[in-house]
Amino acid sequence: MTTSADVLIVGAGAAGLFCAGVAAQRGLQVVLLDHASKVAEKIRISGGGRSNFTNRDLDIRQPHRHFLGENPAFSRSALSRYTPADFIALLQQHRVPFHEKHKGQLFCDRSSQDLIDVLLRECESGAAGGHVHHWQPCGLKSLRFHDQAEAYYEADTDRGPVRARAVVVATGGLSIPQIGASDLGYRLAQQFQLEVVPTRPALVPLTFDPAVWAPFAALAGLSLPVDIGLGPWGPPDGSPRAKGPRRGESPPHFDEDLLFTHRGLSGPAVLQISSYWQAGQDLHINLAPG
Repeated sequence: MTTSADVLIVGAGAAGLFCAGVAAQRGLQVVLLDHASKVAEKIRISGGGRSNFTNRDLDIRQPHRHFLGENPAFSRSALSRYTPADFIALLQQHRVPFHEKHKGQLFCDRSSQDLIDVLLRECESGAAGGHVHHWQPCGLKSLRFHDQAEAYYEADTDRGPVRARAVVVATGGLSIPQIGASDLGYRLAQQFQLEVVPTRPALVPLTFDPAVWAPFAALAGLSLPVDIGLGPWGPPDGSPRAKGPRRGESPPHFDEDLLFTHRGLSGPAVLQISSYWQAGQDLHINLAPG
């Protein structure tokens, strides 16, 4: 038997859950599915288990400060429509305690589960006619678009066929396969002739060859504030995807904490700069800033 819905949302992570809640509260029938066995695993492990859910230090007039992508202006529109203050108000409405840890970064006091519970409750509070059918675990087998007088999408899932007027792909990226991350979103984009930018690791530690790192291995566990930045922009091969700062902007740098590990460098400073660093590019670290 085919399930009919206004919206089919693929992916029950942060974006998928939030979207489902908003859609149901606008009176829409929603099917939300995810192939993983547990809901919102990436939220659960984020921020050391307490979820760094937003940042007060956001300037929507300078989207390049907060968003790395082919179209930084996208974040200006998104952040102006729904601001950090809006999400903070939502958590306060649900009486979730939180605190500011560092430079505007907000974390749950207890655990990330508080945030997951808020999103699930939002999905349950639909307006008249609105409802979220949460299917999990449930995989998506195929998706087709029927361009007729009344256009619609048809999906084959592990729980049967779904017919919907709109589809939201909220599958996330490839970051952590161990908790269910996959390339489904990229494959769906390619199926519908959307450009897919080549992927590479971001927000990751920097690891070194064991022999090269051996002289520094004894520093593992040491953390200190640093200023970290990039040298001249662009790797030696001149890759066209290695885009640097816009005209008039200096190479990115971050004033954050660095952590020495047994394999290399980690901590907020390194995780931030890793999104910009390209293989072969100089990395400058000031261990005594100020």
